[in-house]
Amino acid sequence: MKKTISATIEEELINWISEQCINKLKYRNKSHLIEIALEKLRGGR
Repeated sequence: MKKTISATIEEELINWISEQCINKLKYRNKSHLIEIALEKLRGGR
């Protein structure tokens, strides 16, 4: 089950995330990119 959260992130990082999500082949949206990044940080995938 997924839940909504809120985070304060530097504008430069938000801009980078947005650029990464332009091409929908790798990331469906910003939440998807962040979820994958956190999984990698946790040691998954």
